Amino acid sequence: MRVIAGSAKRLQLKSIEGMDTRPTTDRIKETLFNMISTDLADCRFLDLFSGSGAIGIEALSRGADIAYFVENHPKAADCIKQNLRHTRLEERAVLMRMDVLSALRKLEGEDSFDIIFMDPPYHIGAERGVFDFLKHSGLVNENTLIIVEASLGTDFSWMEDLGFHVMKEKKYKTNRHIFVERD
Repeated sequence: MRVIAGSAKRLQLKSIEGMDTRPTTDRIKETLFNMISTDLADCRFLDLFSGSGAIGIEALSRGADIAYFVENHPKAADCIKQNLRHTRLEERAVLMRMDVLSALRKLEGEDSFDIIFMDPPYHIGAERGVFDFLKHSGLVNENTLIIVEASLGTDFSWMEDLGFHVMKEKKYKTNRHIFVERD
C-alpha cells in the first residue's frame, strides 16, 4: 500500500495486521481519487473509520488543506500517526481517537467539510447512524460530497428518507463507492 500521487507520491504506508481493517487497494484508491481530483485542492477532508489513514493521507498528498482522521481502534490510530509522520503530512492532520459519532458531536460547530469519506465495517449498518447524525449537522452543506465505501450488498434505500441522494456509484469486484449529496 502506497501513496499514489502528490507530495508524498510513492511513499509506502503501513497497515495493521489481522482482519480488523480492510485497506482500500491501490487500484481502487487510484480510481476513487481520479474521480474526485478536481475537488481536492484546499478542501477540508473528513476520513471516518480511517483504518490506516491511507485515504485521508492521499487527499492531503493531493492538495487537501486539512484532513481529520477518526479511528477508535488503538492499533489503527497508532498506524495513522506513524503514516502521517512518515509522509510528513502530520501538520495538516487531526487524529481523533474515538468512535465516529463521538467525533462528529465534537466537531459540530466547526466549519463544514468539503469531502467526507467513510469506510465502516461491512454489514453492521454504521452508515445509517452517520447519515442520521449528518442530516441536521452543520458539518455538511449543499456542496459537501460524501463518499461511502461499502459492500456490494449494502442497502441504501433509506438514504432519501434522511434527506440525501446518491449522485453516482462505482462498482468494483467485491465493493463499491457511492457518492452522496444532501438534498
